[in-house]
Amino acid sequence: MSDRPPEVGHVRPTPAGLLAAWAVAGIVLGWLLRPLAARYADAAPVVTWLQVLALFLVAGILALTAWGTWRALKVHRLRLDSERAVNRLVLAKACALVGALTAGGYTGYAISWLGMSAELADQRILRSGVAAVGAVLVCGAALLLERACRVRDGDPET
Repeated sequence: MSDRPPEVGHVRPTPAGLLAAWAVAGIVLGWLLRPLAARYADAAPVVTWLQVLALFLVAGILALTAWGTWRALKVHRLRLDSERAVNRLVLAKACALVGALTAGGYTGYAISWLGMSAELADQRILRSGVAAVGAVLVCGAALLLERACRVRDGDPET
């Protein structure tokens, strides 16, 4: 039997290295998409403006949620229900990882079209680039939400 007191669980901020690893994995997967589609499908996927707008919409919703959470906890000193706080934190962590993966995926897909003289290559590069920016905003807004959910040790909200 150990004389050490039981450890209290702490949720750590999402590490930058983990986000970078997910982004690199996304770049590789996005870059592989064009040659795999050329080999196994009739045509490479087209990036539509609807996909791009969806990423910006998600980033906006996450940013508004982060702002509202920050105001409730830090400015108005309100207390969140524990389930709501955990849900927001899990949402933030998941969206940060998926945002990094998606940003990498669209970046890799855009890179795979560089130097190609295909009919829609320029369109795919442009739309993939703008989608990558939207995914970076999703990741950033998710990190802001994660930060808004933080409370210091000894705060009554903990």
